[in-house]
Amino acid sequence: MSSKDWLEKDFYAVLGVSRSASPDEIKKAYRKLARDLHPDRNPGNQEAEEKFKAASEAYDVLADDKKRKEYDEMRSLFGSGAFRRGARGGTQFDPSDLFGGFSGATAPGADRRFGGSGFSDIFSSIFSGGQQPGSTARRGPQRGRDVETEVTLDFVQAVRGTTLPLTLRTPGACDTCRGNGAKPGTTPRACPKCHGTGLISSNQGSFSFSEPCRDCQGSGSVVDEKCPECRGTGGVTKTRSINVRFPAGVADGQRIRLSGRGEPGDRGGPAGDLYVQVKVRPDDLFGRSGDDLTLTVPITIAEAVLGTDLKVPTLDVPVTLRVPPGTPSGRKLRARGKGVARKEGQAGDLIVTVDVQIPATVTGEARDALEKFAKLTPPPARERLDARLRRAG
Repeated sequence: MSSKDWLEKDFYAVLGVSRSASPDEIKKAYRKLARDLHPDRNPGNQEAEEKFKAASEAYDVLADDKKRKEYDEMRSLFGSGAFRRGARGGTQFDPSDLFGGFSGATAPGADRRFGGSGFSDIFSSIFSGGQQPGSTARRGPQRGRDVETEVTLDFVQAVRGTTLPLTLRTPGACDTCRGNGAKPGTTPRACPKCHGTGLISSNQGSFSFSEPCRDCQGSGSVVDEKCPECRGTGGVTKTRSINVRFPAGVADGQRIRLSGRGEPGDRGGPAGDLYVQVKVRPDDLFGRSGDDLTLTVPITIAEAVLGTDLKVPTLDVPVTLRVPPGTPSGRKLRARGKGVARKEGQAGDLIVTVDVQIPATVTGEARDALEKFAKLTPPPARERLDARLRRAG
């Protein structure tokens, strides 16, 4: 929502409440309008839809104590006519003229209703000549933008760590003109309109306003003969390769920051940062849980009952784990130090889950042996189950 909207729209009238209405009265009025004007109740009714949007917009401002206070202050100051010139037939002050200079990049956390500036920031800017931090008229060194890319690693590469070359295409200073945008043999000259300041000042009644010079885009200089390589912009897209070291144990979804490896800065400013988003391909055998590797190994009924020595792979040399007699399916065995390496030199473990395999069919001698085993083996204790069955019968 623009600042001009705040001055020209009467949100109280939209909701049908007075300026002194309480939060409960505002909520009640909005709910009634929303119920009556909702598109589901008025299919195809364009007028009802527009009124519904207007009511929602008004409620968004008036239901928020901070927004409502700023709205009331702006309406009181500008709507009263204090900033208008010429009573009849004269020129009126257009609020968009005031806020037009603040339509640049929005800083994190800034209120977008004011083009990226808070209410108090606007007035501090008015009385300090109109220039804001981050505006195009600021001519000091500018930090380069951050760059983000994505890399996919194999499972083993992520666990052990690796170094890979990355090829990036990012903006950089033109080598032909060395970033000034002028044809070799020529140089930029001071902008004749702003006299090299990058700002144009104008008067609005008792106030003086400054905005970036449109002829030089706030840079303070103009180029008569443009560089044929960058066409006067001073920058080109460059391909560059860098080697990135991924530490052992890097996880899927992890974001690695490389300081100063992003886009180069402007006018001698520092370079931005490079952020590498890591994707890890799953392994067909191993899984991962934090610093531990996981592995599921099938065993037979006989191995589970009698116990066995189980040889399992790791990411380096195989290890042998002892399966105790009477091991149930799902039991976990641990091979210490065979997991993901940690920064302090230690490593996680390999967690092996045994899965007792039950054959679908048993024939011949195996069946005979199994039936004999069943006769010689006492059934499991079922006292509580049997008691419940007796009560049910």
